[in-house]
Amino acid sequence: MTYEQRKKKPLPYRLKAWLIGILLLSGLIGTVTHVREIEHFVQLMRQAEPLWLILAVLLQVTTYFSVAAVWYQAMRHIGIRYSLLKLIPLGIAKLFSDQAMPSGGMSGTAFFIAALNKRGISPENCLAILLLSLVAYYAAYLIAAVTSVLLLTIYHAMHPWIIAVAVLFCLLAVAIPVSALWLRRMGRKELPPKLLRTLGLSNMLHDFGNASDELLRNPVLVSTTILLHGSIFLLDSATLWVMLHAVGQHVSFLVAFPSFVLASIVATLGPIPLGLGTFEVTSVTMLGVLGVPLEAALTSTLLLRGFTLWLPMLPGLWLAKRELH
Repeated sequence: MTYEQRKKKPLPYRLKAWLIGILLLSGLIGTVTHVREIEHFVQLMRQAEPLWLILAVLLQVTTYFSVAAVWYQAMRHIGIRYSLLKLIPLGIAKLFSDQAMPSGGMSGTAFFIAALNKRGISPENCLAILLLSLVAYYAAYLIAAVTSVLLLTIYHAMHPWIIAVAVLFCLLAVAIPVSALWLRRMGRKELPPKLLRTLGLSNMLHDFGNASDELLRNPVLVSTTILLHGSIFLLDSATLWVMLHAVGQHVSFLVAFPSFVLASIVATLGPIPLGLGTFEVTSVTMLGVLGVPLEAALTSTLLLRGFTLWLPMLPGLWLAKRELH
């Protein structure tokens, strides 16, 4: 196969088919097996104050703009003109794929490569944007994690399990972008042919080897993308804060932020698709530790999950399928 042929097919058919199947299966299983939770969410929405719900919707819509803006900024710096609005559906689908498959965000990575290549963007540029996004995302996530630990220390709410989870996540947050950069370098070298055939990675490794690191050498662009990724954590935390107000708990945003971030970390590290159960338990536990009554903590967490997971579920399923076909 020539290099020009590889450019047209950067993602192996087996990997692409596997990704489609697992994404859709994970999303469907999560939806079908948690119908009661979805019904409970609908009931809670009926009881909440409408203005708070409208504000939550606006906050969540803004998260999709932030995701799309990361790619828009990167494309603009390498001379690709693409509408920001057209990238928003891709942002919804990628956020769904990240949640549907417990892989520390790497499922969204494979999805991202396939979706951008479908838009006519070369494999080298796809992977250059990917490297920038990965490094910025985990840098923002790491900053959010460290900030949360500091806040919990100030609130005298630190526990050994929190320290263990934070340390484990910090290792992951460093390992994933470093591994991506290592894979880029190894793409220029000869790896065992048997390994390449087994993993179906020969084309992807070739493309990684040709991916430019020019975007990572632009400090303004890197700082901007870190801020954009960081804004997503702030917006999601603000949604939890709004949900707390919707159920009558007028607490500080600094209570909602570490609770959301710790719950997200546990869901990221856990093996359960969609973070079902792990996110809710951690969020309720952290809110309880910070003084929120148990019932209010559970209600606000379920409302949050409704806005961040269940409402975008069907659009995410449909958009992910459309992007990968």
